[in-house]
Amino acid sequence: MTQTIAPRVRTLVLLILAVAGALLAGAAPVSAHAALTGSDPAQGAVVAAAPSQVSLTFSEPIAVGDDSVRVLDPKGERVDKGDPANPSGTTYSVRLVSGLPDGTYTVAYQVVSADSHPVAGAFTFSIGAPSETTVSVSAQGSDDGLVGWLYGFGRYVSYAGFVVLAGGAAFVLACWAPGARARAVQRLVVSGWLALTAATLGLLMLRGSYTTSGKVGDVFDLELLGDVLQTKTGAALVSRLLLLAAAALFIAVLFGAYARTADAVEPDRDAEDDGGGDEGEPDKRDLTFGLALGGTVVAAGLAASWAMSEHASQGLQAGVAMPVDVVHLLAVATWLGGLTALLVALYRAPVETPVGRDAVRRFSRLAFGSVVTLAVTGVYQSWRQLGSWSAFTDTRYGQLLLVKIALVAVMVAVAFLSRRWTQRLADARVSEAAEEAERTEATERAEEAVRTKEAVRAKEAVRTKEAVRTKEAVRTKEAVRTKEAVRAEATERAEEEKQPAGTAPAEASGTSEVSEASMAVEPPKASDAFDAFDAEKAEAGQDSVRAAQLARQRAAAEAARQKRLRDADPNRFGLRRSVLAEAGIAVVLLAVTTVLTQTEPGRTEQDARAATAASSSASATGQGSGAVSLTMPFDTGGKSGKGVVSIDLDPAQAGDNALHVYVEGPDGTPVDVPEVKIALTLAAQNIGPLPVAPDHVTTGHWSASRVQIPMAGDWKVEVTVRTSDIDQVTVSKNAQIG
Repeated sequence: MTQTIAPRVRTLVLLILAVAGALLAGAAPVSAHAALTGSDPAQGAVVAAAPSQVSLTFSEPIAVGDDSVRVLDPKGERVDKGDPANPSGTTYSVRLVSGLPDGTYTVAYQVVSADSHPVAGAFTFSIGAPSETTVSVSAQGSDDGLVGWLYGFGRYVSYAGFVVLAGGAAFVLACWAPGARARAVQRLVVSGWLALTAATLGLLMLRGSYTTSGKVGDVFDLELLGDVLQTKTGAALVSRLLLLAAAALFIAVLFGAYARTADAVEPDRDAEDDGGGDEGEPDKRDLTFGLALGGTVVAAGLAASWAMSEHASQGLQAGVAMPVDVVHLLAVATWLGGLTALLVALYRAPVETPVGRDAVRRFSRLAFGSVVTLAVTGVYQSWRQLGSWSAFTDTRYGQLLLVKIALVAVMVAVAFLSRRWTQRLADARVSEAAEEAERTEATERAEEAVRTKEAVRAKEAVRTKEAVRTKEAVRTKEAVRTKEAVRAEATERAEEEKQPAGTAPAEASGTSEVSEASMAVEPPKASDAFDAFDAEKAEAGQDSVRAAQLARQRAAAEAARQKRLRDADPNRFGLRRSVLAEAGIAVVLLAVTTVLTQTEPGRTEQDARAATAASSSASATGQGSGAVSLTMPFDTGGKSGKGVVSIDLDPAQAGDNALHVYVEGPDGTPVDVPEVKIALTLAAQNIGPLPVAPDHVTTGHWSASRVQIPMAGDWKVEVTVRTSDIDQVTVSKNAQIG
């Protein structure tokens, strides 16, 4: 049976790894989560006068460095000066040198989004009229090369390690306590800890190069490593390493003290017979509670190291999204990690402690709760990252999310089959109970016969020993009596021989004969009896050794027989296959999840498309022809609440100015809204906000003339858009006036 299963297992594992590798290989080009949603000047815009600065607006906060934003003239020379600034919100600007000639200028940016992913891109604008340019900006970002691939692979390994570590430990504590003694389960959990630790160290080293140059040589740059440690992502990785130290202590206690208190046999029967067996012991109960509480805290902390530095930490309702993300990750680990531990237990558990039906049932209930939790938290995360039904099919994030949902549905269906196999296994065990009782009774009878035979042999040996001792004692006593009689007779003869000297020789001769006779009669030696006893004792010892060897051989044969029966059981074999299929789908699901976390959210992608469409529409319809043109996406949260608002201010000087407002929907078509309000503020001089009430001209177009701007400066332009009686939002950008 094992020889039949092994090739199938290897083939399935290789296929799963190939699919996961293909998914990871295709993940890098779409790894950015922040998107450029607007710029001033706009992409492709032609402005009459040279601007004093270039402003970029992103969908979320970003991290910028000295060379994060570069502006190049038609000859490829840099015309920006100073470091990028963050005047407000998610808008970042860089100042330009004065006196720029007419021509086409290129803006190139390479920044890091707030959810830790690098963002790179470029666009052009023109002063006066478009011209030829020699600038060629590479489209490859720092995350597209070998370093980017290694970083993506490290993220996958870190997710997998966390799932195996947390889920395997949860399976032991909640479902199968004897698993703490199983070497295969111990190796699985320790391997998860090692994988997560190694991946975290690797991500920390790769982070600097991943967000800057993308060169392999910069991986060991200590200056870049120091910069990484000052970022939110670096702090999250360091926190993860500290929590892994606590996890190592947890593992030591789980497979040390807890393993010694765990039942040596499958606790299914204990739970049925006496309500839990040793579970009522105070020491074991306290240890289990302490491990469960401590493990949950450590696992939640590890999950938070992802939540605090990635998607959940930015965007809508970040304060709610981060705890939800932690719960989501814990549910994933409990389900997929526990499934992996169950698979290992089904294939590698010792014969004397096989994983039983009750352990599978406990995990089934635990997995069901995890799936419900995943469904609830997943719905919230999907709404937060997509924002509309169309994003499911129109964005890559939505398409990957559909694939993930399909994989989860398939896993649930396979899990239903596993439940059926578990029930069949339980029914089969009920029918096998009588046979097992008969086999046990027969074994006990055989053992009793062996013990009776050995007792008879021992009794006979004792009787033989006593008989030998009695016989030897009788012989000794008779010999002593004979010797004493001879001596007495010799003494009497000696007294009678007190006669004349002539008879002395004969008497002496007689005495000598008596003495020789008395010496000839000697008692038997006691050593002869003990030698006989020792021989019998040695023979009995050899019988005991042979009996012990026979017992060991019988035990080994019985264990082999039990293993063959267990492997040949069609119900257990079916359960193994279904759990193996679940684990295979879980590997692909984890790969899709890793790619999903590196993909730009659908909400952000649609906002960026709307901003690009608005910019193109503005160029085609004449919008953006003013001295200052601002484009800002908005979302009031209500029905038809998304769109783009554009502001044209001409001549953008102190004094009278003409202001035009254009509102468009996500598809770039002009739309009317109930109300549009403008406010201008010069914070440096404590001026404003100065309200502007534009008049409606036509569909999607408002204007105001003679807008008074008292002085030059960096003015904040706020636009309030109301799409219904209760839905409105205020967006803003800064513009240099004068």
